[in-house]
Amino acid sequence: MKILAVDPGEKRIGLAISDPTGTIARPLCIIKHESRQKDAQKIVEIVHAENVEMIVVGQALDAEGEVGHQARKAERLADAIREESSCSVRLWDESGTTRAAILSRAALGVSRKKRKGHLDDVAASILLQDFLIANEESIKSGEVDHDQT
Repeated sequence: MKILAVDPGEKRIGLAISDPTGTIARPLCIIKHESRQKDAQKIVEIVHAENVEMIVVGQALDAEGEVGHQARKAERLADAIREESSCSVRLWDESGTTRAAILSRAALGVSRKKRKGHLDDVAASILLQDFLIANEESIKSGEVDHDQT
């Protein structure tokens, strides 16, 4: 099962994709944010081109795990994607993925100067890998809950 992760941001949206077995995530691309509807349409075009079966949209919950302003924006993007596609769409807590992306570049020895680039697709791959690990058994058995948010 190929899964696409969406890391929504104010200016850019990072996308990552899994391998066909739903085991490994990799950065795919970054799209420029235009409007919720246009963003959803671009994402669905990629879903069709990549033969994706499930979409995971990152939702940044606050420190108490509650839904705040940014998380509601992610919910509205997920709803817009659902309107454009018959593909299953799930929300997943993405808290800390951007920080993890920065730390991963540092761990790879990337100089501080070169770490300042866009990390949206890397953050999406961290989000997706987290989702894949948490749902490993159900993905492999084909019993992943497609409708859970």
